Amino acid sequence: MKLENLCVTPEKKSRKRVGRGPGSGMGKTSTRGENGQKSRSGAGVSAWFEGGQSPLYRRIPKRGFNNARFRIEFATINLSDLNRFNDGDVVTPELLKEKGIVKKQLCGIKVLGNGTLEKKLTVRAQRFSSTAVTKIESAGGTAEVI
Repeated sequence: MKLENLCVTPEKKSRKRVGRGPGSGMGKTSTRGENGQKSRSGAGVSAWFEGGQSPLYRRIPKRGFNNARFRIEFATINLSDLNRFNDGDVVTPELLKEKGIVKKQLCGIKVLGNGTLEKKLTVRAQRFSSTAVTKIESAGGTAEVI
């Protein structure tokens, strides 16, 4: 053991034990003050609450363009979902909806490359990921963009 290897242990300060007897000095209201919302148990105000004043997010003007109304959203399926079909089938968005694989077509269907495809299928969809196209073609099928 060398002098440079010794480490100083920090002092351990005991935690504040509120509401414990007359000697602690933190009895009765337990350092919470007398009345008010913050003195009640389980109560408190959220970080964005401004005491009943009109909040900042409502005071500032809402301006500018928001793309949420115009965005294009696709229903996604994985290659592993297409293993339900038989060899040589033509998979269309209508057939996917009929089988219950897709609930809503939204703006179209995008085929993603998760999983493996064991069957030779002709898949017709609006979009394909690059891995999905390579996996479909390596299984002997074709990927057709509608």
